Amino acid sequence: MKKKATLDEMFNPESVAIVGVSGSGKLGFVESVMIGTLEAGCEKVYPVNPRYKEVFGLPCYPDLKSIPGKVDHVVVSIPAAGALDLLRECADKGVNSVHFFTAGFSESGRADRSDLEQSMLAIAESAGFRIIGPNCVGLHVPESRQATMFGVSHEPGNIAFISQSGGHAQNMVKYGDGRGLRFSKVISYGNGLDINEIELLDYFSTDPETDIIAIYIEGTRNGEAFKAALQNAASRKPLVIYKGGRSEAGRRATFGHTASMTSSVDVFRAVCRQANAVQADSLEEMIDVLTAFYFVKTPPAGKGVVLVGGGGGPSVYAGDVMEKEGLHLPAPTERQRKALQAVLPLDGSIFANPLDASTLGSPEAIQKTLTIMGDNPEVHMLVYHMGFHPITQWGLGLFSSGDLQKSFAEALSGAGRECQKPVFVILHPPTDLAGIKEFLGMHTALTGAGLPVFYEMEKFARAMVRVINREQTINDKRDY
Repeated sequence: MKKKATLDEMFNPESVAIVGVSGSGKLGFVESVMIGTLEAGCEKVYPVNPRYKEVFGLPCYPDLKSIPGKVDHVVVSIPAAGALDLLRECADKGVNSVHFFTAGFSESGRADRSDLEQSMLAIAESAGFRIIGPNCVGLHVPESRQATMFGVSHEPGNIAFISQSGGHAQNMVKYGDGRGLRFSKVISYGNGLDINEIELLDYFSTDPETDIIAIYIEGTRNGEAFKAALQNAASRKPLVIYKGGRSEAGRRATFGHTASMTSSVDVFRAVCRQANAVQADSLEEMIDVLTAFYFVKTPPAGKGVVLVGGGGGPSVYAGDVMEKEGLHLPAPTERQRKALQAVLPLDGSIFANPLDASTLGSPEAIQKTLTIMGDNPEVHMLVYHMGFHPITQWGLGLFSSGDLQKSFAEALSGAGRECQKPVFVILHPPTDLAGIKEFLGMHTALTGAGLPVFYEMEKFARAMVRVINREQTINDKRDY
């Protein structure tokens, strides 16, 4: 029996074989992996399919043994019936890891397919390589140029995402990309035949390239070990968790999806609370929480927020939403009101918190206003919102200038530096095609300047309350 390959070796392959990739012009999962991996800059990518001589301009090999030199990692998309023969080839080739996109194993509920998985595991253990899956999308690792899709950023970051679901793994990369999130490693592990959520939590808890951990889980086969791994990881780094299968229908679906055993929702929530893991109720909410952790290195010291933007109605609504979710909007002091009256028009302005004025589509006015409002010990974060009112309405051409977009980003960043408090931006998405270009341009400028962007006031408030609660719990434990 050979020495088992490490997770470091699995996450950092230099050469990749993609078995089952087609040269017919179709675009399926393995074709997406191949294009994405080439796009990411991997120099040793070997398509394997006996039906083709060339795939995507590269020589296509009939089998693994025909590939010259070493193969570190193998991506597999062939029928389950061919799994054992393929793994024997992997053993002969001396690979470190094999990722099975192929489904139709234990999640099918068939006893013979569960037996097949155990035979696969026996070959892997004897040969010393690791199996990712089956029934998953595998690895997205920017540093080692591994990808599950193309058309996304391959810039490394510090977020690790563990996902039982392949779709969630890909969507995290895709939608997180648009929010400015960058990842150290993303892994979808599917049925978890070999590598599972427990081993991955332990690994990422000490991974020097990972500062933030996120995990989507449907169930676990070892509740006690999972609880210990979760507590250990969450004690070291911010950890955000989203559990699928909380309803009866969802619990039924989880077994057919990844052959997972689920537990009581109340028990699961209690475990997360004890571990101080931040719970999210959807992938979108997880991305909101990750946005706060990723862009704000030191979370706000409290829940006091200043909210600035255009429109009386939207400001009233925003105030209601913020306080409903658990944030606090301190009223400006008399000194602050006088300072605001010196820089904002008296007519049409509401010198309160939320603050509304007709000039708050101007970067200069925004920076001065936020700086004044932030000069209050009860205020812990600054929020600017736009797109909710004609003053900052998308699609009128007001925000299409790259110079103006840059000025907005500089104004908001400048206010944060002057107050030494984090700044957040809520961009309400447009409902018309004319506004999309302006919205995306502003979004790109803000995230490029290191500013966290959210789309809805409720979601921003909910995410921030969860982030702050985690920080306060840690501080309370330190004081104790």
